[in-house]
Amino acid sequence: MKQRRVVVVAYPGAQALDITGPVEVFDTSNRLLCDTEGGYRVEFVSADAPLVRACSGMAIEAAPLEAGSGPIDTLLVPGGWGLNDALADARLVSWIRDAAARSRRVTSVCGGSFLLAEAGLLSGRRATTHWAFAAEMARRYPDVIVDPEPIFVWDAPYVTSAGVSTGLDMSLALVEEDHGAPFALEVARFLVLFFKRHGGQSQFSAILDAQLADHPPIRAAQEWIMDNLERQLAVPEIAEQAAMSPRNFARVFRREVGVTPGQYIEAMRIARARKLLETTDLPISQVARRCGFTKPETFFRSFGRVLELTPNEYRQRFQLTTPAGLAAAAEQAGIPAA
Repeated sequence: MKQRRVVVVAYPGAQALDITGPVEVFDTSNRLLCDTEGGYRVEFVSADAPLVRACSGMAIEAAPLEAGSGPIDTLLVPGGWGLNDALADARLVSWIRDAAARSRRVTSVCGGSFLLAEAGLLSGRRATTHWAFAAEMARRYPDVIVDPEPIFVWDAPYVTSAGVSTGLDMSLALVEEDHGAPFALEVARFLVLFFKRHGGQSQFSAILDAQLADHPPIRAAQEWIMDNLERQLAVPEIAEQAAMSPRNFARVFRREVGVTPGQYIEAMRIARARKLLETTDLPISQVARRCGFTKPETFFRSFGRVLELTPNEYRQRFQLTTPAGLAAAAEQAGIPAA
């Protein structure tokens, strides 16, 4: 098999990590493949060649868009603070549309999914982007099924990721598709990524952090919820903490936080369950109880709906381990020690 051609689209104001993260995954893969066939040849193209400034000021040397002609294995489109200008560049959008038709798979990081949507490539497809921009993407492109929760979404041949560090996860998934799970784990270890995150892992923990309300009574209620997750929580009881009637509390909570009290409670319980699964060896039934799920089946149902994994699968993928435990897991997977 010849080298896989990866073409990266660069534009002024692109997010540097959206580009360098995936590129480092492909480069590390090449080094671990030791020049055997099936590696990656990365090229950079831009309408602003030959030198493009990322939003951080980092300079990217790129060839003109015309250099990206011919068959492409993987097309990568980043996001960044210069996205609005890129969306207004009809030549760039048209080139992306044409290049996608010549690509085996088309990928984006963060706001790069806007460029794919602008090119008409995501119509009727499921896609994701950074949680902070998901509502705008859904408004701007109503024919795209925008899912703000997963860290990346694979709707072949399109793979969209949530942004910045999730480009690493997406790229590792691409490497896994090309070379298998043991090799992808070896790449992750070399990059000191101690585990690969499944695409279904949720962005929701970041959303929750951003949704701590400015309104003092609602913030107090949120803090009380966190301190009492193991209990059965009813809206009237929570409303008392905010000194509000249940009906008014529910209305104001949704306005301030963006979700209903019930949705918020479930999300906080899932967040706590993830932490316990990652950092303890507690039996699943105890994890469920500590998070306020009275029945294991309710826990499994909620957990699976949010993360698309069972609690056991999540623990196997994401549990933090000691170096000795990591080495044992690698040995079991057939990966030689570094």
